[in-house]
Amino acid sequence: MSKKIYCTAAFKPKPGREQALFEALQALEPNTHREDGCLHYTVTRKIDHPNAPGESYPIVFHEVWASREAFEAHCNRREIQAFFASQVESPEGDVADANVCVYSDEPWDYDAPQG
Repeated sequence: MSKKIYCTAAFKPKPGREQALFEALQALEPNTHREDGCLHYTVTRKIDHPNAPGESYPIVFHEVWASREAFEAHCNRREIQAFFASQVESPEGDVADANVCVYSDEPWDYDAPQG
């Protein structure tokens, strides 16, 4: 049974703050990559491409965690909580809006092997 958690964290920066927000998010990568349950953690920025004309917030984190527990431990780290407090929740932060979602790769009625 897969226990992986996939997280997409999308950020809409305040006007003129896109580069500052991208750099603040990049600064979270080195310590997060040290976490035991971190399988993938990369901040990306939206680019124009004719084969992908969809709408999205301009900055998105793509994350893969080994388990729900690993993801929750990451979310509870002081560095991550401080980012959300100073950048997302604070009126002085660079984030106008954020959308953080988690996903599973398991089908609804997955017949997991019994170990």
